[in-house]
Amino acid sequence: MVISVDRKKLIRITTVPQSLMGLLNGQLKFMSENGFEVIGISSAGKALKELSRQENVRTIEVEMTRMITPLKDLQSVWKLYRIFRKEKPLIVHTHTPKAGTVGMLAAWLAGVPYRLHTVAGMPLLMAKGRKRHLLNFVEKRTYGWATMVYPNSYGLYNIILQHKFTNQAKLKVIGKGSSNGIDTSHFDPAFISDEQKLQLRESLGIKHDDFVYVFVGRMVRDKGINELVAAFCCIHERYPNTKLLLVGNYERHLDPLKPETEREIETNSAIIAAGYQKDVRPYFAIADVFTFPSYREGFPNVLMQSCAMGIASVTTDINGCNEIVEDGYNGIIIPPQNQDKLMEKMLYLYENTEVRKKISRVSRELIVKNYERLYVQNEILNEYHSLIKKNNV
Repeated sequence: MVISVDRKKLIRITTVPQSLMGLLNGQLKFMSENGFEVIGISSAGKALKELSRQENVRTIEVEMTRMITPLKDLQSVWKLYRIFRKEKPLIVHTHTPKAGTVGMLAAWLAGVPYRLHTVAGMPLLMAKGRKRHLLNFVEKRTYGWATMVYPNSYGLYNIILQHKFTNQAKLKVIGKGSSNGIDTSHFDPAFISDEQKLQLRESLGIKHDDFVYVFVGRMVRDKGINELVAAFCCIHERYPNTKLLLVGNYERHLDPLKPETEREIETNSAIIAAGYQKDVRPYFAIADVFTFPSYREGFPNVLMQSCAMGIASVTTDINGCNEIVEDGYNGIIIPPQNQDKLMEKMLYLYENTEVRKKISRVSRELIVKNYERLYVQNEILNEYHSLIKKNNV
């Protein structure tokens, strides 16, 4: 049930437009249709213009970087501050680390009543030394400028408290986790025909009796790609009918793979690098096992997508992943950065067909029950209404 309110102004911010369009797909339009005047802010790009058309909301370009760039960050803060003073939003809600920092500071300076920040992952956990100290300081300041902080998993909630980034009164996990849920009517294996699957397999050089492991995501070190490629090579020596399908782009400037891993991907005919794909459903549909050995996550959309597509998963015992997957029930959990365990469980699902099929059968129903997109979006909307009602705005 949607509570009726006047059209209050809501600004949503991410660092890059791909996040605004992808991570929050459909959410800006949903809020606009349910009582808010919505503005999307992100760095310039084709995706920002597409978002305006797709979500039917106004968008504003503000350049933000994903690196440590103090001077550019101050410019971003100043531009956002001027926008907030002009637009006078009731709520500024940020996602992604840099957008959170500059957005919360600018909103605090501009006196925005509700300054909300969603935490969907913490890259700082992988940093060390002086960089880690700096990022810890920035994280604390970001939460200090916010009025509420929303970890999108209970694991992140606990990490934030353990590191004393903020106090418990400012923290809340909305619903059962996730920033936007998943559209299970879109991620449905029923919509990928046998003919589509056959054509895709043929185009990728995958035979009808090949067993396919798939990874979908950024091709970077902290997604566990080094361990995945090494584990797969050992499996392929034992079972030559196995293939590893990698779907996603490299980010060499941010988190490069080992040179030997890239060479193996380029030279091993059993490893297929498909690059970035706008529609990943067909790639899930031709796979037998989804492998996601990430080092850190918030609440990974791609794992929800694979489960909704009815695929057995091997993933790591980290926050987010271990909330979506229950070990042995709708997937397999392994320790992060553990190549031997990864290989063991990948082999286990290859060699135990009935176990794999049983896991596949329950994977989709759990996602539909707990993380359907409309449910998550309604929970966020209810949180907005709750804040407004509590303060009689």
